[in-house]
Amino acid sequence: MKNIKAIIFDAYGTLFDVNSAAEKCKDKIGDKWAGFANFWRTTQLEYTWLRSLMNRHKDFWQVTEDSLDKSMKVFNIDNSMKNELLDLYKVLSPFEEVPKVLKILKEKKFKLAILSNGTPFLLNELVKNNKLENIFDDLFSIEQVRIYKPNYKVYDIPIKKYQIQKDEVAFLSANTWDVSGGGNYGYYSIWVNRNKSIFDNLDYKPKAEIKNLMELISII
Repeated sequence: MKNIKAIIFDAYGTLFDVNSAAEKCKDKIGDKWAGFANFWRTTQLEYTWLRSLMNRHKDFWQVTEDSLDKSMKVFNIDNSMKNELLDLYKVLSPFEEVPKVLKILKEKKFKLAILSNGTPFLLNELVKNNKLENIFDDLFSIEQVRIYKPNYKVYDIPIKKYQIQKDEVAFLSANTWDVSGGGNYGYYSIWVNRNKSIFDNLDYKPKAEIKNLMELISII
């Protein structure tokens, strides 16, 4: 990674725990909270891909609400909880090691950014609420191109801003399809395999596989 000039992170599932909203309501939701959280996340992603294919764009907050509506019906969760769950999604918790690792990388003078499906407002709120506002050089949102990952136009956003080569970007994501998307585009893509998953067969093998961001420090 000697030629890396920018380290760019996916946000949801990579820096921030997408299940933390439902987990904070697990006393109200009951034992089905984990299944509900996973279904909500899967439906959310499916909607981003389908809307991109149909050319029927809605921003990530609208997609999050639409997918929550379906998930609450499937899991028979009282609709009175909808606003609470949505509000909690704005303040998702970072994974434990994230703040420390980001500070170390900042001290090493890397250019740091987020590249996410999230709207600019959502990303700003996440970063601010977790006291990370002085860490990132940029918070890149797909709203600039109005199509979701893994479309190449998304991965092109930082390259155009920084005027660097694709392989000068280390891109980290916990989502295998996102790692493949960035890698096939030309990034030095690293898989953050938090859940001991199996990588997808999408014509790309990660340049590295780590179980959390702390392991990034030893390979940069």
